[in-house]
Amino acid sequence: MIKLAVFGLLAASALGMASCSRSPGPPITQVELMRRAQAIVDAVATGDRQPFEKYYAADAIVVDETGHIMDKKAFVAAQSALPTGYSGSIRLAKPLSRILGDTAVLSYDMDETETIYGQKMKARYHETDTWIQRTGEYQIVATQVLRYYEDPAPGHPDAKRYPDYVGTYQLAPSVVLTVSVEGEQLVRQRTGRPKELLAPEAADLYFRKGIEGRLLFQRDERGKVIALIDRRNNEDVVWKRLAATAH
Repeated sequence: MIKLAVFGLLAASALGMASCSRSPGPPITQVELMRRAQAIVDAVATGDRQPFEKYYAADAIVVDETGHIMDKKAFVAAQSALPTGYSGSIRLAKPLSRILGDTAVLSYDMDETETIYGQKMKARYHETDTWIQRTGEYQIVATQVLRYYEDPAPGHPDAKRYPDYVGTYQLAPSVVLTVSVEGEQLVRQRTGRPKELLAPEAADLYFRKGIEGRLLFQRDERGKVIALIDRRNNEDVVWKRLAATAH
């Protein structure tokens, strides 16, 4: 699906646009805003473009969860029915609103459930819409979406590999961390910082719960661990293993 990092900017832009072509009318309510928002997300699975055409202003700015910026034309054109074997629904929750004159800002969670050939998947998003009343009708002039981070599905711990990882890793001469085993847990600790448990995802691949990114133990051609790669946003920070502690 496509649906607030620069929320302040979007809201400011909306307020500026509101100064033109206003027509007095009754203020909208949060209940009505949520009804319209639900109608929009209900149309995602079917590809029904009518709610998008109706509720989005011609000069709307839409920023989806990937950072893709669209105008109304591109956003509407991107709506299409889910392919064969796919189904899904979106439930809106935790609404917050600020309704000031002809401007209304609505912020809410979206809990998505999708089924792909019998396999269920879930995702959580947060959306903020700015509505402006023009000629007696409220329409969205700005939308921004973010996706909540979720930990990957944990794999099965493989304690036999732990001795391969134990040692000291260096980022810079005065910046090091150690990897050790405590009970049945693999632990990472950077100098002067708390210990962090490493949860397994796959062979040589770990993550820290609640923290986006992956930790990959890199091996050489002989299978020896030579580095710990901290991968964030597809960019790597490489901690080289100190030879004195290598196995």
